[in-house]
Amino acid sequence: MENKQNAVICIVSRFILILKWIQQHTELLFWAAALVILFFLPEQKTDISLCVFSWLGLAHCPGCGIGHSIHYALQLNLSASFHHHPLGIFAVLVIFRRIKQLLYLTTKLYEA
Repeated sequence: MENKQNAVICIVSRFILILKWIQQHTELLFWAAALVILFFLPEQKTDISLCVFSWLGLAHCPGCGIGHSIHYALQLNLSASFHHHPLGIFAVLVIFRRIKQLLYLTTKLYEA
């Protein structure tokens, strides 16, 4: 009986540690997941949009095409990326820089 209780306590404590790690690294996980999702973004346009401007029926959105632009930049198709949105390549560089900063902070946190 005591072994079962110790096993349950061990599992619960590991689960709590995992949740704490996720909570401490939410931004890192968000940016990494966003890049993975944008990398595998379907190239053809669909009727589904995440754009609030599109939902409101407005014709012009300043960020229109940034998702496809990031997709093409991640695929190293820089001309298509620039065609969809001129700041897509810059956005990818900024996101990679932020991920690098977060990874550096994470390694410093565990070294201390």
